Amino acid sequence: MPEGHSFRVLRWTRSVEQVDCVVGPGRTLAMRGQGTHWHFHAEMELTLFATGEGTRFVGDHIEAFGAGDLVLLGTNLPHYWHTKGASGGLSVQWHFPEGHGFWSFPENLALKELFRNAGRGLRYSGETAAGVAVLMHEFLGTEGAGRFAVLLKILECLRCSPREDFGVLSNQAFSLDGQSVHQRAVAESVRYLLGHFREEVRLEDLLRLTGMSRPTFSRQFKRHSGRSFGEFLNGLRLQAACRELLQGDASVLETALGCGFTQVSFFNRYFRRCMGCSPREYRSRSLKVD
Repeated sequence: MPEGHSFRVLRWTRSVEQVDCVVGPGRTLAMRGQGTHWHFHAEMELTLFATGEGTRFVGDHIEAFGAGDLVLLGTNLPHYWHTKGASGGLSVQWHFPEGHGFWSFPENLALKELFRNAGRGLRYSGETAAGVAVLMHEFLGTEGAGRFAVLLKILECLRCSPREDFGVLSNQAFSLDGQSVHQRAVAESVRYLLGHFREEVRLEDLLRLTGMSRPTFSRQFKRHSGRSFGEFLNGLRLQAACRELLQGDASVLETALGCGFTQVSFFNRYFRRCMGCSPREYRSRSLKVD
């Protein structure tokens, strides 16, 4: 954390790799962002994408995101935002573990459940997301106790959010401690899959990339991502197919093959299992909504 601060506010205007740490009104420190790769850290994090779009990875959850995306992450929860082009937003990070002075104030004890639930990642929408986005921008013009008061307002707003304004992302919580020696290898694997999921990808390709044995890679990839290599790869392909079914006019067969699925029958079964409808129904429902 910056000297004299119990939490930090990060801002980016083009890339999550080029980040400014905002230490006060008109005062920033340039730093290299971590958001360009799969990672985790002890700090909890609230991230708002004001602009941009792409694919969001939180624990074992994979989903497309767009402007207005607001997500609360618990401690050591693996995450990554894979953006398409430029993006801009704000992120707040803090670390108030058990025994921290933050919990000596009895008023803060009501936040413990929120912090615990954030271990699986929480995505906010509706009036809650709109209100918190306004509050997050107040960080840019405040300092001292006023800035800490903004953080408390945000946490209380998230805690009191109506059930329809938030959803849990990851199916499971993660217990990754410190900087895992395998974190970099898993991050490289994820980056490779993002760049090649439309092609044939073999496990042997990732074993050569990471220098791991098959048992070690399988164990560590699932430990960090919550999914096996095959499940993760199919999840990427599914998200790409969903976007292309909505944005393009290619047939279901062309979409499936273009996103890396080699058998349309498997694609149709997998799509229905994950999305609750067929690819054609998914496309037609969207057209009716529009």
